[in-house]
Amino acid sequence: MATIPSDCHNFPPENYHSPQFPSLCWPPQDPYCALYTVGDSWRYTLLWTLILYAVFHFGATGIALFMQIGKPRSAWKYMLAIPIVYALVSGVEALFTGSIVGLILGAVYISGCYQMPTWIPFIWGWINVLILIVSSFTIQGGL
Repeated sequence: MATIPSDCHNFPPENYHSPQFPSLCWPPQDPYCALYTVGDSWRYTLLWTLILYAVFHFGATGIALFMQIGKPRSAWKYMLAIPIVYALVSGVEALFTGSIVGLILGAVYISGCYQMPTWIPFIWGWINVLILIVSSFTIQGGL
């Protein structure tokens, strides 16, 4: 775990405690609603990434099941496995992505003696999902 640099004064502020999840507030308005540790930034980024990955993967599951309406009953034989498989895949992807991004974010913010607004892990959860969506498309054509 990263330690707080010695040249950081009053970091974190006295009487600081980690904000409750999902506290989306802005530090200039409330200085006690910021993240000051690598563990907090990791936890927030991981949780937001898990939530957003689950929403998008279950949306894809809904579309996959909706496309099977009107098919013979034999096609529905293995359809109940789709939500389970998608939940497992999204959980593993979000665990890796959220952990790596959260630890890097926390290390960068703590090395610069910055307070991390609770919006930053939320935004990075969206960035992770958008990267997943863009990387799922194949690039056709060429020069």
